This record gives sequence, structure tokens and C-alpha cells, in this order.
Amino acid sequence: MQECQPRPAGSEEEIFASTWKTDDVLQREDLTFVEYHIKRTTVTLLVHSALPLGYYAGLCIAAPEKYLGTAGTGWHLYLAVSVALPLLSSLLTLHWSRSGWAKHPIARKLASHALPQSSWRAVASSIDTEFRRIDKFATGTSGARVIVTDTWIVKVSTYSLHVAQQQDVHLTVVDSKQHELSPDSSTPVQILTIAVASINQNVKPFDIRLNSTEYGELREKLHAPIRNAANVVIHQTLSDLFLEAFKSHVEINQPYLLPSGQELEPCIGCMQASANVKLVKRCQAEAEGECQQCYCRPMWCLTCMGKWFASRQDQQRPETWLASTVPCPTCRAKFCILDVCVVH
Repeated sequence: MQECQPRPAGSEEEIFASTWKTDDVLQREDLTFVEYHIKRTTVTLLVHSALPLGYYAGLCIAAPEKYLGTAGTGWHLYLAVSVALPLLSSLLTLHWSRSGWAKHPIARKLASHALPQSSWRAVASSIDTEFRRIDKFATGTSGARVIVTDTWIVKVSTYSLHVAQQQDVHLTVVDSKQHELSPDSSTPVQILTIAVASINQNVKPFDIRLNSTEYGELREKLHAPIRNAANVVIHQTLSDLFLEAFKSHVEINQPYLLPSGQELEPCIGCMQASANVKLVKRCQAEAEGECQQCYCRPMWCLTCMGKWFASRQDQQRPETWLASTVPCPTCRAKFCILDVCVVH
């Protein structure tokens, strides 16, 4: 960890006491990152603990004759638990807030990174300072964000923060999942899971997830290499992701049976793999649609055909790629993805 500048005795407590005020429950994240998330997780716990009681209150308003006084033992037990949850969370919040929130779980995690002569507040100050820099790496949604600064790797979750120091961690790609559609676009995405393990025994390991297209940017910000224990093929470009989707769609098409006596030649695109695809119009009837019948013999491998298909697309509209048509690379007959057949 980058060692913080020494401060006069007592100044650290005074500075944090001046900023940690209850009248401003949630301050701006970019000003006081750690303080913001300590208060955010506390408020989230309080609100969520009150939801069962709110649900019961809603039932009582909707049908008071059923739930007020005459409810069965099960509902009485539910009401008791619903009342107890906010009380317990309030007591827990009061316990956390003592000594300037030093007992909060996030503060305890930061204390694991503090120098012997320092405290968790010095670590919080370091994270706050680096979070304000514009060169940090940040990705993910509000409930599962990943932030990487020059010194820290931070994962933001609903109820906590996971923090690790860059110089102490080992990162490993442990899983990869392919999704045909993402919430933000209609293009396929690859989500990588990276395990973060620290040599600091007080820091529990955690996982971070990100889009494979952001993998290169993440590596540039990290000081340590990322091991690929699962031998995952990482697709860092849109074309890589499309190529995987192209192959998966072609593999479910009706195959093309190679006539007896005809031999497959090397692919004229890469000259390494054997030609293994044939264009046969099967999307519509012979005289219908924009696609045309291709009479070329198998001359391309599936990978090269997919790259050709992607290269002929509008790069600004990736959501249209799978549904579009392109000309055959040799005879220029138009075809779509339904017309690409694997040779058997």
C-alpha cells in the first residue's frame, strides 16, 4: 500500500468527525467513496429489514378483517419477526456507528490493510483519493461494480465492499459464460469470472465479473498478471464475440452432404484448415427473398466464412449482423446465416 503522509496527533479523528455527520446520510460517492458506501450499506440494511413489516402493513390495509386480530398463529409469528428485524438492524446500526463507524464491517475490512502505526481511516483516505482520479478502471452495475485504481481492487456489493491491495493479490480467470443477449444490446457477450486472492490472510478471496471486451483495459490497470487456470478463450473484440455466435448458429443448420468422390481442399482464406462449409439457399424458397443460390464448391472454413460475414457488416449497428445478408466471397451470390452449411 502506498504509505500515507503523517498527520499531527488527533487531526485524523477531527477530520473524519467533521465529515461523518448524520444529517447528510449519503454524500457524493466521488468525494468520500468509503464513507458513502458505509452509509449506503447501512441504509440498505435498514430499509430491507423493514420490508416484511411493510408487507404485513399493506395486507392489513387491504384486508383488515383478516389480518388484524383474527390472523392465525403463522401470521402472528410473521408479525413478530417483522417487528424484530427493524429493531435488530437499528441496534446493529447503533453498534456500528460507535467510535466513528470503526465497528462497521467495511471499516474492519479496511483495518486489515492498515499499517501498524495507522488505522482504517488512512486506508479509506487512500481509496478516496485514488477513486477521484480519472484514470481508474470501473465497470459493472450499481450492485456489482468493480473498481481498480493504482493501489486497490474494490468490488461493490449490495451490503458490503470487498477490498484487496494490488501488490498482494493473485488473479485467476476461473470461468466464462457466453450470453446471446445482454441487457444493454442485442449482441452476444462473454462474461468472465476472475478470482481475487490476497496473500493477506485477513482478506477473504472474492470474485469479480466483467465483459470480455473490458479485459484488455483491466489488464492495463493491473500490476500483476492474470492467470488463465480454466484455459478460457477470451474474446476481447466484438468480432470475436460475433464469430462464436456465428459458429453456434451454423452448427444447428442442416449439414451439406459432400458428394462421393469429391475431396475437400484447404481453405483459400487461411490455407491451414480444410474447407468445411458450403453455401446452400435454405432460408426461403428458390425464387423468394434476397438470398441467392451459390454454386461454388466448398472453398472456405467456418472460421474464415464467419470473419468474412462480420467484415461486411455495418460496424455501427452490431445488433443487425446476425439477420443481414452478405455476398459470397467468390461468386458474390447473396446469402444469410441460415444458408451456411457445415460439410459432412
